[in-house]
Amino acid sequence: METTQTKTKCVLYARKSTEEDDKQVMSIEAQLFELQEFARRERIEIVKVFTEAKSAKKPGRDGFAKMIEYIENSTEPLGILAWHPDRLARNSVDGGKIIYLVDINRIASLRFPQFWFEPTPQGKFMLQVAFGQSKYFSDNLVENVKRGIRQKIRRGEWLTLAPFGYVNNLKTKNIEPDKVKSRIIKRAFEEYTTGTHTLKSLADFLADYGVVQKKGTPLAKVSVVKMLTNRAYLGFIKHRGEWHNGNFEPILSPTLFEAVQKVLTSRKKPRKSKVALPFVFTGFAKCGECGCAITAQYATNRFGTRYTYYRCTKKNGKCAQPYTQEKILATQLQTLLQSVSLPFSEIEEMDKQITLWENESISEKGSVAQNLKEKIRANEEKLNKLVSVFLDGDIEREMYLARKDLLMREKVGLLESKTNFGQQRKNWVEPLRSFVLSLKQAVDLEKTSNHLEWKKFFQKIGSNPEIKDKTVSIRWGELWDFTASAVGGKGFGENQSTILASAKSLHILNSEQVTTGAGERTRTSMNCFAWS
Repeated sequence: METTQTKTKCVLYARKSTEEDDKQVMSIEAQLFELQEFARRERIEIVKVFTEAKSAKKPGRDGFAKMIEYIENSTEPLGILAWHPDRLARNSVDGGKIIYLVDINRIASLRFPQFWFEPTPQGKFMLQVAFGQSKYFSDNLVENVKRGIRQKIRRGEWLTLAPFGYVNNLKTKNIEPDKVKSRIIKRAFEEYTTGTHTLKSLADFLADYGVVQKKGTPLAKVSVVKMLTNRAYLGFIKHRGEWHNGNFEPILSPTLFEAVQKVLTSRKKPRKSKVALPFVFTGFAKCGECGCAITAQYATNRFGTRYTYYRCTKKNGKCAQPYTQEKILATQLQTLLQSVSLPFSEIEEMDKQITLWENESISEKGSVAQNLKEKIRANEEKLNKLVSVFLDGDIEREMYLARKDLLMREKVGLLESKTNFGQQRKNWVEPLRSFVLSLKQAVDLEKTSNHLEWKKFFQKIGSNPEIKDKTVSIRWGELWDFTASAVGGKGFGENQSTILASAKSLHILNSEQVTTGAGERTRTSMNCFAWS
């Protein structure tokens, strides 16, 4: 009685390395024929065929991914039929995926006409070797190609298909000028140097000589520019963005080529950039009625005089605020600036006082820090002695652990105190010194008419500037209000020590709103600065 052999179910996978149709055209067709003949001889049932034209050097093949997904979703283990292991994978990711599916019995077998495989430890090891050889071949091929390219560059040989105007010489493995096309290139360059041609007219000129696109239309402007800037016509080779000397005959002379580059450069149209109008106070204040931004515009009267006006953008709807002339804003800001400009001699006295406080602070910090260091050192000595006593067996373990825990917690507290002390009062002098520097800046700005610097100064010392009813208002801190009061009294006098003493001990300063339009000052509760 004869027994019938059960057919093995497999998916067929065929691949060629290039996506171009004019290379390896018969590769997939030949693989399919040979594999189908092999399947008939070996009684293999082909349940699905997967083909693709893509390199297996890197992961990411669509056909391979679909095959793996089909195998994983199958209700029974399937085999894979391919011409050689290198058709399946030339990288470690895809090769590892196949071996893993063999391990979990999702791939029942791998069948190749010229390679034997069994799902045993030895078979999987040999499969790994085959995949490794495929990757080695791919990597080695890359290195050989790179070495060949470097050698061709050293010899000055052209690397790829000859550019227009040249032809490839298979005997010399280089390029040489085409007898007809090279003359067309040279004539086109000479025509363009005359300055009578545009890129479009030069494309029409080339079309008259048969230089057109594949669809028969004249070259595009970008193609003409690419041709006019191609240094290959000077005898150069470009590889990875770098030009090298070539060992082939140039079509153009350097003089003609550079003349064309000058014409191209002179005819380039620079990108139009928006020029910012000189509106100094834009971005400085907001509308005091609706809170929108303030913009500016020019206005010219019937005599031709141009004025600058600032107004609300009215982005939130209707706003009744009128236009304000730039001169009025500048006058108000100058009044504000004068209100905080002190005599230079009094500012110097304040600077000396701050320096004195800084020296006292440094001395105080040094003594406290030294005291903390001594306590930390004493704590460490106690810990070391405790460990020695415990190792000598003089105290019980429970007592040792309790005493050590106490000393450790004490040490953590000392270290925290040291860290906090370094941060406490660390920069309380710096805000004072910054305040004095701003006073000096105000003295210097008062002597100028630099509106931009005025704007930056008020943005630094104040907050929330507003324009309402043609009046500028700025909120600032208590120190600057004291300063304005001192200026109103023609000098600091006793106010100098009051300002500095208040700043030294003050933690939160109440904000002021100083209005320059009517010459009145109104207070607004607002936390602005923090001194510590």
